[in-house]
Order: sequence, then C-alpha cells, then structure tokens
Amino acid sequence: MNSKIKDKMTDSLFEAILLLKNLDECYNFFEDICTISEIKALAQRLEVAKMLREGRTYTEISEKTGASTATISRVNRALTYGADGYKTILDKLEGKT
Repeated sequence: MNSKIKDKMTDSLFEAILLLKNLDECYNFFEDICTISEIKALAQRLEVAKMLREGRTYTEISEKTGASTATISRVNRALTYGADGYKTILDKLEGKT
C-alpha cells in the first residue's frame, strides 16, 4: 500500500466508492465528485492498461484511445513497477478472480 496517499480522508473516499452498487450510482457519484475530463482521463488510463496487457503497441493504443505516449508510458510503468492495482482490476474484469 502506498503510504503517500493513505490518510483518513482517502480512506473515507475509497469506503464511499466501495458502497456504490451499480453503474447508475457510479455515474451519479463520479459526476458530482470529478470533472468530466477527470472521469474521461481515468477511463482512458484503464483502456490503455487493457491494451498494453494485450501487447498492443504505443501507436495502436494512441490511435484508439487518443492517449499521449507520456500517458501510455506512465500506465506501462504502473503495470510493471506499481502496486498491482491495474493487475487486480484487469484480472477481475477478465473474470480471473
């Protein structure tokens, strides 16, 4: 766990997210708490992670998602050296866990 982000307010945020029960609740909460650009950036990063895991090239990923090579590189670094957050969620989305 990354101690740089862990604190009571962040715990409360993540606990709130865990209480969301469906897509409508997620849309409503995230539309209130984030800007549209922030939501789109998060969604883009997840799509980039999926595509990197599939072995796609930076060019393919950039063309499909509109992500910059800097964003793709940042996501790739997180996949390789990060806290396994992308791995955990991608495994769950693929039904592995």
